[in-house]
Amino acid sequence: MIAQINLLMDDDLIPASQACELLGISAATLYAYVSRGLLESRPGTDHRSRMYRRQEVERLAENKRAGRGAARGAAQSLDRGLPVLETRISLIQPDGPYYRGQSAVAAVRAGATLEDAARLLWDCGTHDPFAHAPAPWPATLAGLATNSALPPLERTLACMPLLALEVRHSFNLALPVRHDLAALLLRQNAALLIASEPSAQPVHLQLAGHWAPGNADLAELVRAALVLCADHELNVSAFAARVVASTGAHLHATVCSGLAALSGPRHGGATARAYTLLEGSVEELAARWARGDDLPGFGHALYPHGDPRAAELLAMLRQRAGDTPQLQHVEALIAHAHEVSGLHPNVDLMLATLCFVHGLPASPALVLFACGRLAGWLAHVLEQQTLGKLIRPRAQYTGIAPIKA
Repeated sequence: MIAQINLLMDDDLIPASQACELLGISAATLYAYVSRGLLESRPGTDHRSRMYRRQEVERLAENKRAGRGAARGAAQSLDRGLPVLETRISLIQPDGPYYRGQSAVAAVRAGATLEDAARLLWDCGTHDPFAHAPAPWPATLAGLATNSALPPLERTLACMPLLALEVRHSFNLALPVRHDLAALLLRQNAALLIASEPSAQPVHLQLAGHWAPGNADLAELVRAALVLCADHELNVSAFAARVVASTGAHLHATVCSGLAALSGPRHGGATARAYTLLEGSVEELAARWARGDDLPGFGHALYPHGDPRAAELLAMLRQRAGDTPQLQHVEALIAHAHEVSGLHPNVDLMLATLCFVHGLPASPALVLFACGRLAGWLAHVLEQQTLGKLIRPRAQYTGIAPIKA
């Protein structure tokens, strides 16, 4: 009853009739917007009606009014709207991301590793940048690189600029040289994130062996997760890395920018929030939704009918851990979340689930994301370096008008 009263008093939530009036549409069109992921609905006071966030409705109404004007279109494009850059790297489709025309989901089923995905994303051709084993950490960096008391992202961010000092070819424009350096960075990044030495092992075996030695099921799940996370078009961290690359900065600096963007709670940090949700009960999940809180790990603006990456990982988890109490608990949460919200799990929830089911803490989920996504960041960086153009958008000033004499 208290939650219902609070809902009525919440000025941020409006009924369907008011949402339709603000948008100038019918109820049927409103429901279509929800199904397409353009709006999110919440349960009303009687649990039969639906409520909508005023801010989301007003933003959608503004986008409708803006039309296709160049300035307005550019502003809208920065929030998963109009395309802003051309790329040959990846394409997002309803059945998941495609890496240079090849399905990421199909690649997982075919046994691809993160290294395979990286070679494809970087367009390496016959050149194998992973042919050479990485050197151990330099003596000046070893203590910091293997300090497991430091959080993974912070340790990696601290070491990356220092590693750049050891590389003579940071600014070399020859593609084979940059591919070799990217491969080295992929391995070093993985090692830093788990406070280990660089290894010539496939990344998924190095990670799984660090977390649960001898667990072949976990190794397969880690392999799949890394490939599915390798790229996702112009996500926040990839765009950040690409902007930095456009200045001519070396690869190490672009990796730092991607890691920094990933650290935010609305990007890579979503895995930790999803893990916390998994630790709770079905009743707690329902209470979150009823009071208007979000459900971390559920829903994706680009996959209104469900995240295919999450579906693939969940299918693999069912095959390998379907009879465990942990996965059965997750299944109950997923079913109830869909019942109350209509939302499907996304890849953040499945990364958290992978850890939750195997008795790992939350941090390896973010490590998986950061290890996999680095392949995509580097692909975008290499593409931007080849273009040789500075990314410098203009701002539309909305402040106080200048006072002229």
